[in-house]
Amino acid sequence: MYEILLNIIAPVIVTAGLGFFWAKTGRSFNTETVTGLVTNVGAPMLIFSTLVKLNMQLSSFFEFAMIAALAALSFCIIGFIVLKSLHLDVRNYLPGLMFPNAGNMGLPLCLFAFGEAGLALAIAVFTVFSTLQFTFGIWLSSGVNSVTQLLKTPLIYAVIIGLGAKALAVQIPAWITNTTDLLGSLTIPLMLLALGVSLASLSISHIKLATGLALLRLAMGFTVGLGLSYLFGLEGIERGVIILECSMPVAVFNYLFSLRYKRAHSQVAGMVLISTLISFLTLPALLVFVL
Repeated sequence: MYEILLNIIAPVIVTAGLGFFWAKTGRSFNTETVTGLVTNVGAPMLIFSTLVKLNMQLSSFFEFAMIAALAALSFCIIGFIVLKSLHLDVRNYLPGLMFPNAGNMGLPLCLFAFGEAGLALAIAVFTVFSTLQFTFGIWLSSGVNSVTQLLKTPLIYAVIIGLGAKALAVQIPAWITNTTDLLGSLTIPLMLLALGVSLASLSISHIKLATGLALLRLAMGFTVGLGLSYLFGLEGIERGVIILECSMPVAVFNYLFSLRYKRAHSQVAGMVLISTLISFLTLPALLVFVL
């Protein structure tokens, strides 16, 4: 069991740690460029290549995406109630509670823990949370409708084309699948490197509030993921993926949006940093539970 856990956790921690060390030693790392490559090239190619090779019924994929949407709704309701009861600004802190790091950490963990089948399900979760974050999440932070931003997101078109090709049983030429496989393979290592670099540049401010909200994100995520797995009778890989993805720490994009729209970015940075550090410490127990 320890060897299995090491095989899953080590690639994630080592790659993110390399990014952290790279930034801490003063080496150049253009986060904006890397984030742009991941968002506009790597992630769409990974999603497309995974969807066209999907070894599951589309109905199952959509059902799992629906469960992910219910998870997001649950996070939104619970987070809203807690923040209102504590008299905290909802626009400042709800995105951090609502959107877990389903990409940078969730995708590689599900891949290493459950293989390609786990990655396919994790992409359904990642797609739902990414779509909501680039619409509802931006609206929360900015107060401006973000449908235009969504239409500029290649990830959405990769989902539509990939699912369309799968539904119509279109035979994709080998040169296209080989190209998308190659470009998609950039995504996970670049995500983890960028995560490490981002963590190296964050500073903890208002540590008490940040710690409390970080713990709430992790506890709420695990509880909702476990509850949904029981509610829908999920077992095996499906159960493991929904619990893992829901239990991820605060997504780094929450910090980027809070910085861009001046939404308590120091506190949100603390939420990202503390929740990620705690998550690394609790990952072995979480993996033992889902495996």
